[in-house]
Amino acid sequence: MRLRLEIAYHGGGLNGWQSQVCGNTVQDHLEKAFAALCPHRIIVHGAGRTDAGVHADAQCAHADVPDGRLAPQEWLPALNAHLPDTIRVMKIQEALGDFHARFSAKSKIYRYTVWNAPALHPLWKDRSWHVPSALDFEKLQRACELFVGTHDFAAFSLRRTNGVENTVRAIHSIECQRSSEKIEIVFSGEGFLHKMVRILSAAIVRHGNGKVEIEDLEARLRGATQTFMHSAPAAGLCLVRVVY
Repeated sequence: MRLRLEIAYHGGGLNGWQSQVCGNTVQDHLEKAFAALCPHRIIVHGAGRTDAGVHADAQCAHADVPDGRLAPQEWLPALNAHLPDTIRVMKIQEALGDFHARFSAKSKIYRYTVWNAPALHPLWKDRSWHVPSALDFEKLQRACELFVGTHDFAAFSLRRTNGVENTVRAIHSIECQRSSEKIEIVFSGEGFLHKMVRILSAAIVRHGNGKVEIEDLEARLRGATQTFMHSAPAAGLCLVRVVY
């Protein structure tokens, strides 16, 4: 039976999604939980690989489990009983055999949170990027608009491989919302390159505080200049939803 899982996690003390030797990733903890319930290894396949420190409201994953082991609704409390309190399976349902958490996804939505005030509120310490300097909201919106559409984002990402990599991506929308000291930048797109959302967030914020001109960002997007060397902290990033 193939299970589809919706998972929320606080990434502050985790080493990202993908399994590592340290054993302290979301995938590692989920597979350990399955190991406590099944006689053989269950591999968990995620929709995307979030980095260390990045959070998720609704990461999606799938796993193939033995028929009849537990009913679909019984897997949720059973898994959560074996997970650290920073990771929770929020929903589980039986999926069709051809469903794949990564390859069936049509788009992803990410939210980047900035706390823009002289002092960082303690409750947002590990869930936002503290930017104490003033930000021009109109400039933030202008930078957001620049990146919407289909572009080559080579200058706004980090390479995972030395081989040839397709760096063209389509961003459906980037919305900038302000509520008092909190600014949220919400990205929706078909897919994102390694660290792309964090680098774009840094570019948007640095234009908002006057540290980089829009013409410079335009030139980098056209490939006329080198890679943008700034990346926003992982703590501000959250995977909101995977769309199927």
